[in-house]
Amino acid sequence: MHRLILAAASVLCAGMSAAAPPAVAPILTTPEARDVHSYARPEVARVTHVALDLDADFTAHRMAGTATLDILAARGGNEIVLDDEDLEIQAITDARGRPLHWSLGQGDATHGRPLIVEIGAARRIVIRYRSAPEAAALQWLTPAQTVGRNHPYLLSQGESILNRSWIPTQDSPGIRQTWEARITVPAPLTAVMSGERLSPRGVPAGPGRRAFRFRMTHPVAPYLIAIAVGDIAFRALGPRTGVWTEPAMLDRAASELRDTEAMVAAAERLYGPYRWGRYDMIVLPPSFPYGGMENPTLTFLTPTVIAGDRSLVSVIAHELSHSWSGNLVTNAVWSDSWLNEGFTTYAENRVMELVYGPHRASQEAALSWDDMQAALRQLGPTSPATALHHDFDDPDGTNSGIIYDKGAIFLRTIEHIVGRPRWDAYLRSYFDRHAFQPMTSAGFLADLRANLIRGDRALEDRLQLDRWVYQPGVPDNAARPDPAAFAEVDAAVRTFDAGGPADGAAFARWNWAERVRFLKGIAQRQSQARLAELDRAFRLADSGNSEVLFAWLRLALANRYEPAVPAAERFLQAMGRMRFVVPIFQALVAQGDWGLPIAQRIYAETRAGYHSVTRDRVDRLLQRH
Repeated sequence: MHRLILAAASVLCAGMSAAAPPAVAPILTTPEARDVHSYARPEVARVTHVALDLDADFTAHRMAGTATLDILAARGGNEIVLDDEDLEIQAITDARGRPLHWSLGQGDATHGRPLIVEIGAARRIVIRYRSAPEAAALQWLTPAQTVGRNHPYLLSQGESILNRSWIPTQDSPGIRQTWEARITVPAPLTAVMSGERLSPRGVPAGPGRRAFRFRMTHPVAPYLIAIAVGDIAFRALGPRTGVWTEPAMLDRAASELRDTEAMVAAAERLYGPYRWGRYDMIVLPPSFPYGGMENPTLTFLTPTVIAGDRSLVSVIAHELSHSWSGNLVTNAVWSDSWLNEGFTTYAENRVMELVYGPHRASQEAALSWDDMQAALRQLGPTSPATALHHDFDDPDGTNSGIIYDKGAIFLRTIEHIVGRPRWDAYLRSYFDRHAFQPMTSAGFLADLRANLIRGDRALEDRLQLDRWVYQPGVPDNAARPDPAAFAEVDAAVRTFDAGGPADGAAFARWNWAERVRFLKGIAQRQSQARLAELDRAFRLADSGNSEVLFAWLRLALANRYEPAVPAAERFLQAMGRMRFVVPIFQALVAQGDWGLPIAQRIYAETRAGYHSVTRDRVDRLLQRH
């Protein structure tokens, strides 16, 4: 279970160079690399390239057209199994247009159904199809749900296994594929995708429509194929960085993200050359369910990161760092998602340190430690869910305090034990060795032992590698945060908890991390009078920083502080970021007869504006009550 041999026998295709993307990326066939969240059988036949030719139909809310798949099959492999969630398949042919027999197998609500195609000798197949109007990966927004309020908008979110709802392929992170696309959209809308733009302004494609073309020559995990269509404009931030967003948001977004080029340079200094060409971003409408999504060449961002003072740009450092951990080297299966997120959370902090200094980085690392501790309290320190490697039925059923924060602290612990220069050299070589390849926990530990530990038994014992990855809780060698990072704030917490006044002057000069530390640090059971005092002194309901407002609302609602309800309602109406939306609804629901009716009323008003990712989580929460 814990062994991985990266040799010719364990990949379907080998012989690629680590410095350049292979023509066909390898797959892992060891037991721990079996993806239980895909119906694909890549050892028999696998997709190597996807070519999409699709129309975006904003009236029917469908993507319709063809997907042409290039296939690599083992000797005797005469069928390929794809992943399908509610696609309307109209025909499947070989490259010459000859019909191929296909069928849909038994599936389930989480994974959709297997699409089984009898390929015979065909190594290229053409699937004519339409996505369903309610395709889980796609959100079709009305003009009223955009900033400009004049044109509709389309956005996608593929992670973890949602892209099978609009692309018929093998939707597994371990089956990397190159791709290209031709997308037609209504004029005057603009389409962007997570690949090289071949026709930036579009070309005429019939009455009232324009076509945009894209390609990705690096093999990527299929969840990283992403699209956005809307009334959007672009502004360069540097020679290889820029931002897309609605015209009314462009000035604010460009100002907020102006350090992006410096972040790219910092990440390259740490982990080697940026291999994806451009690093652009798109600030999406508020319904986008995540803080950011690391789609190659085009990070998708929530507008909640636009705080006006660059206080929340660690999100950019995180998504950029995915260009190495997650996009370059990708977890082969979702049970090892910490290999994406834990690595990236660690790298994010290192980038922030280079660009903004050690003090800011140490504070954000301390908040990460706090988030891990909160997850341990919530789950229980001996819960199997606190191990980095997990085997959950739900591909998204992981706790961010574990896969992000415990994962990052594990890597920080290795750094502290072996020393930063040695650790940095190892990480850079790791990304080089495994560039454009999938990875498992077992594979990473094997690489670590071969290329860092090198038989040093004493070092092996100090690192406690298997305990970190496969056991619950946190080993006793964990690298703890700098106790001085929040010295002033922690003193203020003690003063307030002892009955002292809310110090508005101190709060006003603190940065966002210090304000969040205070709000999370004070006793979480507060009287109405003390909450009112905090509200008056700190003007919390008016905070323009989403992280600060979120921390305040959770505290206030958990104590049934009625004056916070209007601010919570405005917050939930203004964005659909799951990290904020779900906990606020949870805080309300936990208050029973006081909070549940409030949650139900607000959700009835906001549900239609949320992406399916957020909506499904809140649906499940409210259905239990």
